Formats: sequence, C-alpha cells, structure tokens
Amino acid sequence: MLRVGVLALQGDFREHINSLSSLNVAVQKVRNPEELKTVNALVIPGGESTTISMLAKRVGLLEPLRKFVKDGFAVYGSCAGMIMLADEILDGRSDQETIGGIDITVRRNAFGRQVDSFETDLAIKDFKESFRAVFIRAPWVERVGSSVEVLATYKTENNEDHPVMVRQGTLLATAFHPELTNDNRVHEYFVQMAKSVSSVNS
Repeated sequence: MLRVGVLALQGDFREHINSLSSLNVAVQKVRNPEELKTVNALVIPGGESTTISMLAKRVGLLEPLRKFVKDGFAVYGSCAGMIMLADEILDGRSDQETIGGIDITVRRNAFGRQVDSFETDLAIKDFKESFRAVFIRAPWVERVGSSVEVLATYKTENNEDHPVMVRQGTLLATAFHPELTNDNRVHEYFVQMAKSVSSVNS
C-alpha cells in the first residue's frame, strides 16, 4: 500500500498533507530517519531551502534522504523542494547542501522577493486544462540535463522560457506551490507516479 511521507521540518507541509489526504492516500509526517523508513514516497514542501537543509542535517536526515532518492523511491519537491532536489544551485549559500537527484541547475528566488509573488495559468504536459500556479519567492530552472523531462515552462518579461515543472525518472519538482490551491492535479500526478514506482519495487 502506498504511504506518502511529507518532510515536516519547516515550510508549508500541512498544506501538502491536506492535498494528499483529499486523494485518499495514507500520509505520514517525516521528521527523522525512523519516520522516513515507514513511507515509500515523499513530498518536500515549500519553505526556506537553507533552513530545511540545515534542519535535515541536524536531525540526521540528509544522508537517509539522499539514499531514499538513490534507491528509486518517488519524491516530489515544490519550490524549496525543487531546490533541495536540484544537483546544482545558483545564488545559494556557500554552505548550502541539497539532496540532489535531478540533473538541473536552479536559481534561488529567481522571481524576486515575497512582494513579487504572483499567480498565472500554466500549460502542463498531459493536463487537459491549464493550471493556476502560485509563485512565492520561487526558483526557476536555468539548465536541464538530457534525462530531464520539462513538463511546464514560464515565459518571463524578457521573453525567456524557463522550466518550472520537471521530472527525471521517479523525481518530480515544481517551482510553484500547487498545495496552496484547490486544484489537486499535480498531487494526483505524483500519486500515480508513486503508485507505479511502488508496484515495480514491490
């Protein structure tokens, strides 16, 4: 049975829990290595990426999270979660560590400060209708590896397209916050991903 963990060290993990619960899946807060062992999929919420990484290291979760990714479990990261799953960060702190796993380079706070937050309609691959996306101090992707699939992009004022939703194998990441809307299609997409991964690993 699928049991989705939500990393609950900092950030808007409660909103992710609510979104997942509405899809009738078992959900578990993950705050230490023991709780990580009880789940077979994981969501990393939005929040402050440097704080999340420092807290994860403090409670002994950073290496278990990296192993969780390497072992092929399904993991989804939104906003700060995208930064945590990126192999490379621009404008990060010199001591900032990530979990890694997705062959992308992200720029932190690429869309500006909190006051620059906005909503926009995104076209997402395989979604029949556009998705109302909420961007809050969001990153964007500046480099995409050959094994990464781009599911959605955002066109900036300079007419540049930047990926804001990507997938690499069992890993999914968005620069925006679907957990802050009533539209659960991104979470549903991840749950279906996680179920297919879980059935292969079982």
